Amino acid sequence: MKKCISTAILLFVLSSFGWAQTKPIKIVFDVTSKDTLIHQATVRHVSLESAAHPEALLEIVIYGGAISMVVKNKSVVAPGVLQLTANKNVSIKVCEETMKRYKIDKSQLLTGVQTVPDGILEIVEKQGLGWGYIKEAH
Repeated sequence: MKKCISTAILLFVLSSFGWAQTKPIKIVFDVTSKDTLIHQATVRHVSLESAAHPEALLEIVIYGGAISMVVKNKSVVAPGVLQLTANKNVSIKVCEETMKRYKIDKSQLLTGVQTVPDGILEIVEKQGLGWGYIKEAH
């Protein structure tokens, strides 16, 4: 009887490890403002999350007035953006429709910044896949 109880307790403890596992962290950050303080906060937030959770998947989606955040010679956060794009678990994506509206060519983007056809759709698709959502604003 003791052996059965011990075995049952051992199985319970071992099976609880499987329940204790958490889902991987996946967060999409939505940036639309031309406000450079928001650009700085975004780089800071993503850098801190990446450092605290190196296994996390983090994506910044930029559209609208935030386009200057990733344009060479216009970005006030270029060093931070370049550092983030060097991280394999962080991606920075800019809306191609926004690029057209602001007449920005891909060659004008900071190294490592990727493009997506539609920034809003990119965010909606990530949310549909279970990604968390953060709107960067004041």
